[in-house]
Amino acid sequence: MAGIEITDTKTLSDKKYKLEEVSFKRTNSKGKEISQKREVYRRGASTSILLYDESRKTVLFTKQFRLPVYLRQHNDGTLIEACAGLIDEGELPEQTIIREVEEETGYRISEIRKIYEAYLSPASLTELMHFYVGRYSPDLNVSAGGGLENEGEDVETLELTFEDAKKALESGKINDAKTIILLQYAMLQGIIAI
Repeated sequence: MAGIEITDTKTLSDKKYKLEEVSFKRTNSKGKEISQKREVYRRGASTSILLYDESRKTVLFTKQFRLPVYLRQHNDGTLIEACAGLIDEGELPEQTIIREVEEETGYRISEIRKIYEAYLSPASLTELMHFYVGRYSPDLNVSAGGGLENEGEDVETLELTFEDAKKALESGKINDAKTIILLQYAMLQGIIAI
């Protein structure tokens, strides 16, 4: 596909992230030039990790309130999630996820492996997520975690056995996309062997 021309960009909001209305022309797959207008949320890049302990056969998740989930009338708005965070300017994805793990869970990890990069909602978000798996163990716990208070974070940790994590996934109790992707990867690769 070729021939993309941005004809206009309007900023609709520029508070935490930038929401734009973008008008553009492009040549579609049939060779016809078309004009379109889309809202685009420029959110940057992010990271997520599935933390696992092979010896104890456990995985470590976070639990936190998410307003959009609440607005969809999903329970109390609390989600079970893999630890995640946005990449700060000048930071590498690996640095981000190691920092986020310590801030949110209290574990200081170093052994991580990148498995994927994926767009989470490409129809409207520019966000590209970097996915990781990594080991944790009780001896790596250095603080209570909980997130950064100055950012309004209120993060709990939830440790589940491999079996209970699988059940939570199958029952729909875990319904966060990044967490589902990471759990399914871990099951397919035999990281989580049940």
